[in-house]
Amino acid sequence: MSTHHIINEEKINKLLIEGEKATKNEILDIIKKARDCYGLSLEEAAVLLQVEDKDLLDELFQTARFIKDTIYGNRIVLFAPLYTSNECTNNCLYCGFRMDNKFLHRRTLSSEEIVHEAKSIEAQGHKRILLVCGEDAKKTHIDHIVDGVTAIYENADIRRINVNAAPMKVEDFKKLKKCGIGTFQIFQETYHRETYKKMHPTGAKKDYDYRLTATERAFEAGIDDFGIGPLLGLYDYKFDVLATLMHSQYMDEKYSVGPHTISVPRLRPALGSKLKEVPFPITDEEFKKIIAVLRLTVPYTGMILSTREAPHLRDELISLGISQISAGSKINPGGYEDDDREATQFEVNDERSLDEMLRVIVNKGHLPSFCTACYRNNRTGEAFMELAKDAHIHEFCHPNAILTFKENLVSYASQQTKEIGEKMIKEELCKIENGKVKEETIKRLKQIEEGQKDLYF
Repeated sequence: MSTHHIINEEKINKLLIEGEKATKNEILDIIKKARDCYGLSLEEAAVLLQVEDKDLLDELFQTARFIKDTIYGNRIVLFAPLYTSNECTNNCLYCGFRMDNKFLHRRTLSSEEIVHEAKSIEAQGHKRILLVCGEDAKKTHIDHIVDGVTAIYENADIRRINVNAAPMKVEDFKKLKKCGIGTFQIFQETYHRETYKKMHPTGAKKDYDYRLTATERAFEAGIDDFGIGPLLGLYDYKFDVLATLMHSQYMDEKYSVGPHTISVPRLRPALGSKLKEVPFPITDEEFKKIIAVLRLTVPYTGMILSTREAPHLRDELISLGISQISAGSKINPGGYEDDDREATQFEVNDERSLDEMLRVIVNKGHLPSFCTACYRNNRTGEAFMELAKDAHIHEFCHPNAILTFKENLVSYASQQTKEIGEKMIKEELCKIENGKVKEETIKRLKQIEEGQKDLYF
């Protein structure tokens, strides 16, 4: 099937050319409009992607911070990836898992081994996992994924499992829905068709159209939360960011649901990769601009930052518009119990523990959150979008963040983290405007101190 109606490359290129013509006043008007928190058009996003002027960039960054705080507050949601396999039948040139990589130690975890990994992640204090699977139909088929998800829910105190997996048929997506996943995440890597073809020479993944339409099959199966994102550096970032926004707009217009999350991974070195250098390098300043433009254009979307980035940059970006980060991550199967560096997908840049990251987040004035309540209260899909687009999601998420952070402090945190964490909780309680909600939050905090767990609104 043709997907040119979803990703119109001619239109993207035209918008980017037109965007170069915008005056400084026109750019400022677009940034000012974004402060209404209702998002921007593709035309307006194309203009902002062309901004190079330092003063305009500063204004862009300030607005991204304002929008993130307005919709999501000062919360930062934490999670950890769990890789179930690095076996793959694709030959993506940029990936350490590619089939022709003879240097990689291959492994696919059993359900029992997946549970061991989940418990190791839980022992850090995490409650949310992203299950990541290699793309080998014989090894990482739907039963492998469903069995792994089911085993984790039954044997560990993990409360939300999101899944990053290969595109599936509708009947397989229905199985995924039935086992209780949260968000289905899939990256197009690059939306530029010619580059996509070059980067994916063999394997099922070379089918651009089948991958692009995976989110629609997921919707047909009843999965209404999806995550997307480009692998930045494979092609011109301006094209891929605008294409990501075009994909978001298409889904929002057709299903009334935009992406629950957009991830912004930058291409990193990988053992056995065919790419010896990044085809389209992206500077840190350009990376900051990408995050800001996404925040202004789709303000309702959760934005994910992985441990690919260096610690100093991650610390800066959580104040720019990022709302979710991974921490204490291992990116190889069995990595939480046996950290085999020759089994990883790419090089990790930030190896700080979850406890260390909690202190960084708090010291920067942000509230760590391990909340999974929306998923379990049916605040997903269109229901979530309505709350997020009207900036009401914070009313639920803020007290839930306080409660889940408190549980982490009681059960997992170091003494140093407990001291600064308890101080922050007192400060955050003062921000709750609804008297009844505040009173109930204080009551539940005491219950957590007495040993109760998993309390939420």
